[in-house]
Amino acid sequence: MRKQPAIETNPAEVATVLSVSPSEEDHAWLECIFSHSKWKLRRTHGLASAMAFLQAQRTSVVLCETDLLPGTWRDLLARTTRLTYAPTVIVSSRLADDRLWAEALNLGAWDVLAKPFDRSELFRAVSAGWRHWKNNQEGTGFVMNLMKAAV
Repeated sequence: MRKQPAIETNPAEVATVLSVSPSEEDHAWLECIFSHSKWKLRRTHGLASAMAFLQAQRTSVVLCETDLLPGTWRDLLARTTRLTYAPTVIVSSRLADDRLWAEALNLGAWDVLAKPFDRSELFRAVSAGWRHWKNNQEGTGFVMNLMKAAV
Protein backbone atom coordinates (compact mmCIF):
# COMPACT_ATOMS: atom_id res chain seq x y z
CA MET A 1 0.00 0.00 0.00
CA ARG A 2 1.41 3.38 -0.98
CA LYS A 3 1.85 6.03 1.65
CA GLN A 4 -0.23 9.14 1.01
CA PRO A 5 1.75 12.38 0.66
CA ALA A 6 1.49 14.79 3.56
CA ILE A 7 -1.09 17.49 3.09
CA GLU A 8 0.42 20.96 3.08
CA THR A 9 -1.41 23.43 5.25
CA ASN A 10 -1.32 27.16 5.26
CA PRO A 11 0.38 28.34 8.50
CA ALA A 12 -2.71 30.45 9.19
CA GLU A 13 -4.68 27.20 9.21
CA VAL A 14 -2.62 25.68 12.03
CA ALA A 15 -4.28 26.06 15.41
CA THR A 16 -2.28 27.45 18.30
CA VAL A 17 -3.59 25.94 21.52
CA LEU A 18 -2.58 27.30 24.91
CA SER A 19 -2.67 24.95 27.90
CA VAL A 20 -3.14 26.87 31.16
CA SER A 21 -2.60 24.62 34.14
CA PRO A 22 -0.39 24.44 37.22
CA SER A 23 -0.16 20.66 36.59
CA GLU A 24 2.90 19.35 34.75
CA GLU A 25 0.96 16.11 34.26
CA ASP A 26 -1.67 18.01 32.21
CA HIS A 27 0.99 19.61 30.03
CA ALA A 28 2.82 16.31 29.49
CA TRP A 29 -0.38 14.47 28.55
CA LEU A 30 -1.40 17.23 26.12
CA GLU A 31 2.06 17.32 24.54
CA CYS A 32 1.85 13.58 23.98
CA ILE A 33 -1.55 13.91 22.30
CA PHE A 34 -0.68 17.02 20.26
CA SER A 35 2.65 15.63 19.07
CA HIS A 36 0.66 13.61 16.53
CA SER A 37 -1.06 16.65 15.06
CA LYS A 38 -0.13 19.83 13.22
CA TRP A 39 -1.48 21.96 16.04
CA LYS A 40 0.97 24.04 18.03
CA LEU A 41 0.68 23.51 21.78
CA ARG A 42 1.98 26.20 24.11
CA ARG A 43 1.84 26.11 27.87
CA THR A 44 1.59 28.42 30.83
CA HIS A 45 1.05 27.70 34.49
CA GLY A 46 -1.20 30.50 35.65
CA LEU A 47 -3.46 33.41 34.85
CA ALA A 48 -0.79 36.13 34.61
CA SER A 49 1.49 34.15 32.29
CA ALA A 50 -1.48 33.05 30.18
CA MET A 51 -2.66 36.63 29.69
CA ALA A 52 0.87 37.80 28.83
CA PHE A 53 1.10 35.04 26.21
CA LEU A 54 -2.36 35.78 24.78
CA GLN A 55 -1.62 39.48 24.45
CA ALA A 56 1.61 38.71 22.55
CA GLN A 57 0.50 35.73 20.43
CA ARG A 58 -2.73 35.23 18.51
CA THR A 59 -4.14 32.00 19.90
CA SER A 60 -7.25 30.20 18.73
CA VAL A 61 -8.02 27.85 21.64
CA VAL A 62 -7.22 27.89 25.35
CA LEU A 63 -7.47 24.75 27.48
CA CYS A 64 -7.84 26.02 31.03
CA GLU A 65 -7.75 24.10 34.31
CA THR A 66 -10.55 25.18 36.69
CA ASP A 67 -8.22 26.30 39.50
CA LEU A 68 -5.20 28.39 38.54
CA LEU A 69 -4.14 29.59 42.00
CA PRO A 70 -4.40 32.51 42.06
CA GLY A 71 -7.50 32.80 39.96
CA THR A 72 -9.84 30.45 38.16
CA TRP A 73 -11.06 29.69 34.69
CA ARG A 74 -13.74 32.38 35.22
CA ASP A 75 -11.04 35.04 35.59
CA LEU A 76 -9.29 33.86 32.44
CA LEU A 77 -12.54 33.76 30.47
CA ALA A 78 -13.48 37.29 31.57
CA ARG A 79 -10.07 38.64 30.55
CA THR A 80 -9.91 36.85 27.19
CA THR A 81 -13.21 38.37 26.06
CA ARG A 82 -11.48 41.78 26.05
CA LEU A 83 -8.78 40.64 23.61
CA THR A 84 -8.99 41.74 19.97
CA TYR A 85 -8.70 38.12 18.81
CA ALA A 86 -10.40 36.39 21.74
CA PRO A 87 -9.67 32.64 21.78
CA THR A 88 -12.27 30.02 22.46
CA VAL A 89 -11.87 28.74 26.01
CA ILE A 90 -12.27 25.08 26.96
CA VAL A 91 -12.40 24.37 30.69
CA SER A 92 -10.87 21.16 32.05
CA SER A 93 -11.36 19.48 35.42
CA ARG A 94 -11.10 16.14 37.14
CA LEU A 95 -14.50 16.99 38.60
CA ALA A 96 -16.25 17.92 35.36
CA ASP A 97 -19.95 17.53 36.03
CA ASP A 98 -23.23 18.92 34.71
CA ARG A 99 -23.06 21.92 37.06
CA LEU A 100 -19.61 22.97 35.83
CA TRP A 101 -20.60 22.35 32.21
CA ALA A 102 -23.77 24.48 32.54
CA GLU A 103 -21.94 27.29 34.34
CA ALA A 104 -19.03 27.35 31.90
CA LEU A 105 -21.21 27.40 28.80
CA ASN A 106 -23.55 30.03 30.28
CA LEU A 107 -20.56 32.29 30.98
CA GLY A 108 -19.19 31.88 27.44
CA ALA A 109 -16.73 28.97 27.55
CA TRP A 110 -16.72 26.78 24.46
CA ASP A 111 -16.73 23.39 26.20
CA VAL A 112 -15.80 21.45 29.34
CA LEU A 113 -13.54 18.40 29.26
CA ALA A 114 -12.99 15.82 31.96
CA LYS A 115 -9.47 14.82 32.96
CA PRO A 116 -7.62 12.69 32.28
CA PHE A 117 -8.13 13.81 28.71
CA ASP A 118 -9.72 11.47 26.22
CA ARG A 119 -7.89 11.89 22.91
CA SER A 120 -11.00 11.81 20.69
CA GLU A 121 -12.98 14.19 22.94
CA LEU A 122 -10.02 16.56 23.09
CA PHE A 123 -9.64 16.62 19.30
CA ARG A 124 -13.39 17.06 18.83
CA ALA A 125 -13.56 19.99 21.27
CA VAL A 126 -10.40 21.72 20.03
CA SER A 127 -11.37 21.25 16.36
CA ALA A 128 -14.82 22.69 16.93
CA GLY A 129 -13.40 25.51 19.05
CA TRP A 130 -10.82 26.34 16.38
CA ARG A 131 -13.48 26.40 13.62
CA HIS A 132 -15.64 28.71 15.76
CA TRP A 133 -12.66 31.02 16.41
CA LYS A 134 -11.68 31.01 12.72
CA ASN A 135 -15.24 31.82 11.61
CA ASN A 136 -15.36 34.70 14.10
CA GLN A 137 -12.04 36.06 12.83
CA GLU A 138 -13.16 35.86 9.22
CA GLY A 139 -16.40 37.60 10.16
CA THR A 140 -14.47 40.31 12.01
CA GLY A 141 -12.20 40.81 9.01
CA PHE A 142 -15.21 41.05 6.71
CA VAL A 143 -16.88 43.66 8.95
CA MET A 144 -13.62 45.64 9.26
CA ASN A 145 -13.20 45.66 5.47
CA LEU A 146 -16.79 46.88 5.06
CA MET A 147 -16.17 49.65 7.56
CA LYS A 148 -12.97 50.72 5.78
CA ALA A 149 -14.75 50.70 2.41
CA ALA A 150 -17.55 52.87 3.80
CA VAL A 151 -15.14 55.59 4.93
